[in-house]
Amino acid sequence: MAFVVAIIFLVIISIALQLFTPWYFQPIASNWTGIDSTISITMWVTGFVFIAVNLFLAYCVYKYRYNKDRRANYEPENKKLEIWLTSFTAIGVAALLTPGLFVWASFVNVPEDAVQVEVVGQQWQWSFRYPGADGVLGTADNAYVTPENPMGLNPADPFGQDDLIIEDKEMYLPLNQNVELLMRSKDVLHDYTVAPFRVKMDMVPGSVSYMWLEPTKAGRYDILCEEHCGLGHFIMRGSVVVAEQAEYEAWLAEQTTFAETQAVAVGNAQAGAANYAVCSACHGANGGGNQALNAPKLAGQQDWYLRQQLRYYKSGVRGTNPDDVYGAQMAPMAATLVNDTVTSNVIAYIQSLPNDPAPETVSGDLANGEALYNSTCSTCHGDDGTGRWKVHAPALAGMTDWYMVRQLQNFKSGVRGAHPEDQLGYQMTAMVSALADDDAINDVVAYINTLK
Repeated sequence: MAFVVAIIFLVIISIALQLFTPWYFQPIASNWTGIDSTISITMWVTGFVFIAVNLFLAYCVYKYRYNKDRRANYEPENKKLEIWLTSFTAIGVAALLTPGLFVWASFVNVPEDAVQVEVVGQQWQWSFRYPGADGVLGTADNAYVTPENPMGLNPADPFGQDDLIIEDKEMYLPLNQNVELLMRSKDVLHDYTVAPFRVKMDMVPGSVSYMWLEPTKAGRYDILCEEHCGLGHFIMRGSVVVAEQAEYEAWLAEQTTFAETQAVAVGNAQAGAANYAVCSACHGANGGGNQALNAPKLAGQQDWYLRQQLRYYKSGVRGTNPDDVYGAQMAPMAATLVNDTVTSNVIAYIQSLPNDPAPETVSGDLANGEALYNSTCSTCHGDDGTGRWKVHAPALAGMTDWYMVRQLQNFKSGVRGAHPEDQLGYQMTAMVSALADDDAINDVVAYINTLK
């Protein structure tokens, strides 16, 4: 009898949780109400079957409970019962599948007036591409990916020169306009999902998938990756802003074309030597750094990372936090590099400096540091600490250890990585949480010192 009561209680609790649950879909913000209807039909069909089967089970357990005077009848088959069960099951399966087939038929047929936007996923960031004035997206392939061309556009395709490159976690879509999203991955499986849109799609390396929708409600919505893509999967976040046409076009007008990203001047090391004189006052004539002046080593660091950090200092992404005393010192120094040509020249000169390992000043538990490094840092920065530009991870091996300690502390405290435009810093603030305290930070940095 207790088993019968338990089954009935399970059914009642399940119904109550469904009727009174606080967890349900976010309000829909696209044209795909058919997907919500399909899910509701699925819940009704499966819910009916769940209730009927369990109540029938409870009935059978009670009615045919043990009785020493009762004997079971042997009935090897019952054609009438089998016909009823087969028919009922077929109707239920059809009720489950048919609505979804109609929705899928609409989903795979993109309206002719849809605006195309490309979504590119990589560990662990989103980037986006919009057609330029010609209204046509140029061709792209992962074979073209370089530090200067991170989205892999075909440099020889004239249709791609005016494409708008958005290397940011935020994208815009026009309100009440059909949009086709072309999906591409640069490394592993990803899945582009915006819950209020009710549509999602896998992104498979080597192929281009797609989906379409019509945003119907202005606002800002979270972009998630719903395919486990590695250690940093949980931080692969972004935002989509659905805006009125005027706001959407104004945002597009502010973006950079592919041709503009490729127009960065090639650095001249000889010309950069004079501009580096300002830097050498703190970082040293050979870029080896100076702890007394809180200046880390520059020699041996990748050019793309130096360019990124100088851009951050110039734009205020770094050096504006009130608690970032040393960053505030660096910001006006970066401003002396008045344009991209001067910046490229200085970086080219730094690349010509001898890459001698920085002095070791940090000690710690190497065994613990190795375990922590291999479980977190190595995924991006490499087993040998030489960095991986594809995930925007700079070289660590041979660099200034006390500076690494300070930056890890800054990431943990929010001094660095909290700026809304610091997408890569945001990822570091999440990853550095694996280092529980200053001892763990010292252990990791001490282990990095062993990576020559």
